[in-house]
Amino acid sequence: MTIPAHPRRWFGLFCLLVVAFSVGGCSPTATPSTAIVTDADESATITPHPRPPVVATGLPPTTPPPEATAPPTATDLPTIAPSPLPTASLTPSPTPDRNIPCSSRIPDNGLLTVVTLTYGLSRDYEPAGLVGLSGYLPNDVTLGYPTELRRVAVTPLVKMITDMQAAGLQPRVLSGYRSFSAQAIARQKWLEKEPDRANILSAPPGFSEHQLGTVIDFGSPELAEIVGQEDIEFHTWFYKTSEGRWLLDNAHKYGFTLSYPFEAFEITGFFYEPWHYRYVGVEMATQLHEEGISLTEHQLATEPPPCIPDSP
Repeated sequence: MTIPAHPRRWFGLFCLLVVAFSVGGCSPTATPSTAIVTDADESATITPHPRPPVVATGLPPTTPPPEATAPPTATDLPTIAPSPLPTASLTPSPTPDRNIPCSSRIPDNGLLTVVTLTYGLSRDYEPAGLVGLSGYLPNDVTLGYPTELRRVAVTPLVKMITDMQAAGLQPRVLSGYRSFSAQAIARQKWLEKEPDRANILSAPPGFSEHQLGTVIDFGSPELAEIVGQEDIEFHTWFYKTSEGRWLLDNAHKYGFTLSYPFEAFEITGFFYEPWHYRYVGVEMATQLHEEGISLTEHQLATEPPPCIPDSP
């Protein structure tokens, strides 16, 4: 059968439309891309991963700088004391050996050395640490005399005199250290001035405690009136003065002891000298005061003889 022309024309047109529709529905259409955010995306958080530490290789480790501190003060700095250079000593070394003649005896710097008319000292002995009292006591106490004393006894002496003055007293320091030669001069002076009293007032050189440098002879302005002699300085009646009585009662509190009490002549070999005080330290002075004895008596009773007496 022959199909009329016009139906085939419509049929062809129909096919073209079908093909066109199929092509348009099967091919993707280029549209702008949009991000689709879901609920999960909205709740997600970004956690940064830790960066690995940077490790330097091939470089030496560095030492951290020290903390800043305040500069040291003068007291923080160490003091380096230079070592003293050896020097020749003018004072002979002590002779601890007791089996030597007393004329060769050089005692140490202790405070309890025995000196009597039997046990003397070497003419070469001179104590260490002597100082002048003019720098520590006023002129109305020293009377201008160039008196010296071992340093160990100076502070106690100054304290004692200060307390005496506070009590209204007027103590005077008449004598202190005497060398062997100075003692010889003093002895000769008294032999010429008062030959009858020379043995009471002055020991022979080498047999005086004054050579130890720890002895003080005290004076009082009351003595001249008591004795009835204007220029008198030493007299056994010193014990009657205000200063003499005060020293007898209180000197031990400062470390001083009366060397030659009235009742000790047979032991010390010296007559009563109420003006003659020796520094031995508070402990020993207090013990002697409480026992009522002299240092010489104590030492000779507790120690062996210090040296061999020289033949007359």
